Amino acid sequence: MNLSAIKNSLVAIALALTLSGCSVNPVTGENQLSLIGESQELAMGAEQYVPTQQTQGGRFYVDPELTLYVSEVGQKMARVSDRPDLPYEFVVLNSSVPNAWALPGGKIAINRGLLTELDDEAQLASVLGHEIVHAAARHSVQRMQQGMLISAGVAGLGFALSDNEWAGLIMGGAALGAQLALAQYSQGDELESDHYGILYMKEAGYDPQAAVELQELFLKLSEGRQSSFIDGLFATHPPSAKRVQENRELVQKVGAGGYRGEDVYERKMAKLRSLQPAYDAHDKAMELASKGEMKPALDKINEAIRLLPREAMFYALRGRIYQEQKETEKAAADFEKAVELYPEMFKYRLYNGLNALRLNNLDKARENLTKANETVPTSIAFLRLGDVAVKQNNRSEAIAYYSKAAEAGGDVAEEAKRKLAALTQ
Repeated sequence: MNLSAIKNSLVAIALALTLSGCSVNPVTGENQLSLIGESQELAMGAEQYVPTQQTQGGRFYVDPELTLYVSEVGQKMARVSDRPDLPYEFVVLNSSVPNAWALPGGKIAINRGLLTELDDEAQLASVLGHEIVHAAARHSVQRMQQGMLISAGVAGLGFALSDNEWAGLIMGGAALGAQLALAQYSQGDELESDHYGILYMKEAGYDPQAAVELQELFLKLSEGRQSSFIDGLFATHPPSAKRVQENRELVQKVGAGGYRGEDVYERKMAKLRSLQPAYDAHDKAMELASKGEMKPALDKINEAIRLLPREAMFYALRGRIYQEQKETEKAAADFEKAVELYPEMFKYRLYNGLNALRLNNLDKARENLTKANETVPTSIAFLRLGDVAVKQNNRSEAIAYYSKAAEAGGDVAEEAKRKLAALTQ
């Protein structure tokens, strides 16, 4: 079959899928493409929720009451949505980057770095309502379907995953979840989520003027090029003057006024605000370490640990700094502490396992790398598990691990292929 015939066939497949796979948008009532059914939508969200949380910082476990509060506000908004029967879940993530995201099926997250920018519960309801619309209107699913059709012209029907900070490291469903969380929404999706989010706020008793205030703030910050927002919220939810104007006009139509909840919001945020100096010290340590300034970075992360000794991410960063300083034993103690405080977090397991391998502690390396892969499979973990298997004279296991690592791209895959070839000659 020549190239022209192949292209024609792919176009015909895409057209057939488009014509046969239509449904009604549950929020707007408009017809839309539907290649992914609701059961698959729910299954994907449920499967990818925890791995995606972990690729975006992991749970903010230090203050579980804050997540309960966010969940209460989220469920209040979800009950008045156009899909109140979705299995909505809400979580606060341990990241200073101001952002929020939604996966298919109503799996929603907000970073502590965005919570600290808000003034009251109505503004929180605005953010969560916006994400609820993304989930209820199947915006993530629509983007996935567009990716499927686009990729049909290249390599058959599969998910088109663009490069992001996790590409080449994270494998499988976790990579897809991270891609959905980090991908930019279209202006149409944003306007739709703003519009119905405001209607949900009004229905739930919140003052929808809070949504206008937020968009005005975000537009001002974007024009001022505030880097933390550009790295987070604006990368996925681009603000615009059009959004501000449309929000303002809708609020004028439905009427401002309603619950703001400033006092209760400040009470619920009190612990996080009191801990902010520790996270500021951590973020400064990260910045210094990224520039290779390890001594001042170590001073800063020690300050963070003094202020909040039960935060796992602080020990993980200090362990990485010790690694750079060739203090492998000290690094091992810190990675072990990070795992003790937050054993489910794949990154801490990964750091612990990789460092144990450097110390030739094969059993510890194997345990931690295996645990890391159970939550978020990574090519580097498969590669190093192959190395452990070689050292333990388990050739068949090493071949299996190297084969898995070789499926990824980049330097890890190339190293895996070389080692695989050496074992199979």
